[in-house]
Amino acid sequence: MAFNEEMARTWAEKIVKKLEEKMPAAVQKAQGLSFLPYTVKDGQWAPGPFDGLCWWTNGFWPAEMLMMYAVTGQSLYLEEASRAENMLDGAFQDLEHLHHDVGFMWRISSGFHHELTGDEKSKKRALFAAQLLAGRYNPNGFIRAWNGECVGWAIIDCMMNLSLLYWASEQTGDPRYRLIAMSHADTVLTHFFRPDGSNEHIVCFDPETGAVLEKPAGQGVAVGSQWSRGQAWALYGFAISYCHTGAERYLRASLRSADHFIEQVQADWLPNCDFCQPSEPILKDDCAAGIAACGMLSLADVLGTKGEKYREGAFRLLKAAEEAHADWSLDNPAILTHCTGAYHSNDHHIAMNYGDFYFIEGVARLLGEKRLQW
Repeated sequence: MAFNEEMARTWAEKIVKKLEEKMPAAVQKAQGLSFLPYTVKDGQWAPGPFDGLCWWTNGFWPAEMLMMYAVTGQSLYLEEASRAENMLDGAFQDLEHLHHDVGFMWRISSGFHHELTGDEKSKKRALFAAQLLAGRYNPNGFIRAWNGECVGWAIIDCMMNLSLLYWASEQTGDPRYRLIAMSHADTVLTHFFRPDGSNEHIVCFDPETGAVLEKPAGQGVAVGSQWSRGQAWALYGFAISYCHTGAERYLRASLRSADHFIEQVQADWLPNCDFCQPSEPILKDDCAAGIAACGMLSLADVLGTKGEKYREGAFRLLKAAEEAHADWSLDNPAILTHCTGAYHSNDHHIAMNYGDFYFIEGVARLLGEKRLQW
């Protein structure tokens, strides 16, 4: 069936109705917990590692609630977002476990909460997180990933965290945050992209000189392979950098990433964990689908009538994931069931809060939602 806007909108409206039926039960299962929901075990929410607060995905639950509030206007979701955001304050006390992903934790939760309601406490939280992220900048041109021995490591995921820095410059009028973000993005352009439009997950630099030392496999199959979620981070991350800066080089990078992603998934629109993975086992990643879809919708918004290819791609990714892997029962508080953390790990085909977040964001964007968290 040929793609058209009305078909996509009709589908998205049906999904919102399903969300309105399912999500109150998901919220009920989260209330009273001493941790923030990450995945599901035996029909109940389960935490990520550490203390249930510091895992890098923990901003996605309040962010998901805020997007549900934006879509439905129901106070239930704003109240749960506020509860979760207050819990997340505890992570600020654990410097050992804070890292480059503070953008995922506070831009999409506290920053968006401030934009929706004007809440000043939320604004201060997000600005504090921006200070932490800026403090990880190495003057050789990259934001350091992780902690411990990873002194010179940078990863493609961090392209999404740059939105916190752009937001901080816009909020404060201080260009330092934006300049750090652009410096990191330019380093990624130089050292992460391959000629075919795919990208590296990790690049290790000499922290003293900035020289490239190695490019490990990371969460993909092997060195030189194509981890699909990394491709999605690049696609959406560079679209975000373009939207905040207007720099054409970032738009070109996003388009390159999107075209390559579409080439790899168009058979069934269900991304493999790695585009170079062997035929067995078949590992899919709904997270990659949602992230890429939202990035493509950003491109479609920028390109206008010239962006129909990307709007269609986004719709097909979201629709395929929903038809193949969505669980709309009230017993399971999550929606998508085939998220994969890494190829060489045990977290295959599970629920992950950020898989659901990007799915909901994509549906909202198909319906024209412009209040975005990036």
